[in-house]
Amino acid sequence: MTNSFFFSQTGLDLSRTQSILNETLHGAEDGELYLEYAQSEAFMFDDNRLKTANYDVSQGFGLRTVCGDTSGFAHASDLSEGALKRAAAAVSAINSGKDFVYADGPARTNIKLYTDENPLDEIPFAEKTKLLEAINDYARSKDDRVRQVSCSLTGEWSAIEIMRPGGEVVRDFRPLVRLNVSVTAGIGDRQETGSHGTGGREGYSRFISPQAWKAQVDEALRQALNNLEAEPAPAGEMEVVLGSGWTGVLLHEAVGHGLEGDFNRKETSAFAGRIGERVAAPGVTVIDDGTLAERRGSLTIDDEGTPTSRNVLIEDGILKGYMQDRMNARLMGVKPTGNGRRESFAHQPMPRMTNTFMLGGDKEPEEILKTVKDGIYAVNFSGGQVDITSGKFVFNCTEAYRVQNGKVGKPLKNVALIGDGPAVMNQVSMIGNDFALDPGIGVCGKAGQGVPVGVGQPTIKIDAITVGGAGM
Repeated sequence: MTNSFFFSQTGLDLSRTQSILNETLHGAEDGELYLEYAQSEAFMFDDNRLKTANYDVSQGFGLRTVCGDTSGFAHASDLSEGALKRAAAAVSAINSGKDFVYADGPARTNIKLYTDENPLDEIPFAEKTKLLEAINDYARSKDDRVRQVSCSLTGEWSAIEIMRPGGEVVRDFRPLVRLNVSVTAGIGDRQETGSHGTGGREGYSRFISPQAWKAQVDEALRQALNNLEAEPAPAGEMEVVLGSGWTGVLLHEAVGHGLEGDFNRKETSAFAGRIGERVAAPGVTVIDDGTLAERRGSLTIDDEGTPTSRNVLIEDGILKGYMQDRMNARLMGVKPTGNGRRESFAHQPMPRMTNTFMLGGDKEPEEILKTVKDGIYAVNFSGGQVDITSGKFVFNCTEAYRVQNGKVGKPLKNVALIGDGPAVMNQVSMIGNDFALDPGIGVCGKAGQGVPVGVGQPTIKIDAITVGGAGM
């Protein structure tokens, strides 16, 4: 299918393309030609009507040559021999005159983590719009305090082909879908919003059944009504319990980015040079796993052609390794881990997370909460910021509760968690047995590139973390 598109329906000829690639990368240490064809659609229902219905097709190539720690990169949406030759001339400019030995290609895999089928072809346009209208009507009928409903349905499908000198070729077909619901409820002058999304690398069917989307609406409405009763948050250093699932986004930001290979090779991460050292409390095991079937962050192969893998980053509190693309792995003398990712053909690959999570422990969540004398129970986050060098972060909670003497009390608003990743990981004192992954909504940004990711964790207790609230 990819061959048919790239070399039968475009201006590219297979043998000529391979010849240009061989010549361009002769004497280089690594590199590849990345070909991509992608379709996407997005539907948004808002203010009781369909606001947007978009469809887009993109295609192009990215040509990269690598010499040492320097790379030349050129891309174009014009899939023609002329464009490829111009790109080849540009990337060849980094050739230092050294005769590098070209790196061995990635290992091959027969594993397939998701369907080849295009989700955009699964159901007709009219059914997609009717689905969003039904979601809107159901949400508004649930409670007379509902003032606004927004829902969106998005789907993507991409075909990629990665070519290397000598005729080595790997291919992948990648589906990705997401359904998101947002509900705003109000009493008097006060309004609050709740939202819930689901998605994954599969077709639409699992997410658009009435049972599934009604559960999403109910959850979004529950959050909105809960937030209407929220009180101002306290401030200061206190105990914090993080719920399971999506709260793993804090782990992703505060710890995960610091474990990516490029930051550690350049020694700009708080975790640089600490392999074999204790960086977290006993019991804390952090995994990055791109091999989970149909998960949002999963890939059969990464964007350099390396099969993804299950990488143990921290084991029982001890730092075991980093996430690597090909270039950083070679320069650090280790093997690639299948974490070389790019947003599209117009971007260079770099070390990125896939599905990053903390494994579960042996404590019941209720048992953990009962140990809290005066603290916060954080269930959902809207996002945050992190400084990779120091590990310092700020995260905003969209759902949190006051906990006093082991009892969960009133919901809180304007809760921010402030700390640094390494310190917080060493403050983990209890780990729950309720491990969960997020529902499939994560997007990670790095160096201007966004890629889909997954996060997860069990309920955990952090003995001391700064909470920013009304008292700050």
